[in-house]
Amino acid sequence: MNARSPRGLPSRLLRTLRTYPRRSPLTLCYVVLLVLGHIWVENIPADRADAIRAYISTNLDNLQDHPVSALFGSALLFDGTLTDVASTGFGGTLITLGLGICGCLAWAERRYGKLRATAVLLGGHIGATLITAVVILLALRHGWYPESVRQDSDYGISYGAQTSLAFATLAVPRWARLPWAAFVVAWPLSGGVDWPGPLPDFTTVGHLLSAALGFGLAVATAVATSRRRRAGADAEAGAEAPATADARP
Repeated sequence: MNARSPRGLPSRLLRTLRTYPRRSPLTLCYVVLLVLGHIWVENIPADRADAIRAYISTNLDNLQDHPVSALFGSALLFDGTLTDVASTGFGGTLITLGLGICGCLAWAERRYGKLRATAVLLGGHIGATLITAVVILLALRHGWYPESVRQDSDYGISYGAQTSLAFATLAVPRWARLPWAAFVVAWPLSGGVDWPGPLPDFTTVGHLLSAALGFGLAVATAVATSRRRRAGADAEAGAEAPATADARP
């Protein structure tokens, strides 16, 4: 049976699951950490859980007061649910944790290694957070955002997951890349966008920036891979040329 036929899909999925721990160990450890952190926060007193979420939020005040703790702490909890299937939060969890981290980040680790996968995750999470902070400062200067945005809650894995989703454009067939890119950009907008001024709300800005970073990393990776292949082909051609010339009478 052709492994790429629809009937071969279950066996391919089973093979992927069976080899997941060996081929994507870093992603697996991260997912386990996220799930355990979520369970822990959901089962401690509500006031303590709220205090933890407030401390790791990457709002402007926290980034000025304790930037390292906020940036890395916010990547250890996801803003969603694992149990309430009927809620909109569950759908977001499926996309960010399920598709973005468990799927796309794991693919990046299998295909390009742990360092590249880490760069994708942290590049999206930290990079988009810091650029969004600059956008917020500019918006506050022009009166486009209310001053209360400085303390708004903003934590979770969605920026890193969004960058992973965009980077995984390399994993889909060429004909599906445009629809995939449209999905990556569109899903954060599906819940509605607030426009307090000429800019959308900062979380929308952050998700769009995360997608842009992921697409940029995908393009850079594709260009680098193409150059390496051309260099390898040229090297092989150069190595074969003298042997061919010696073989002539």
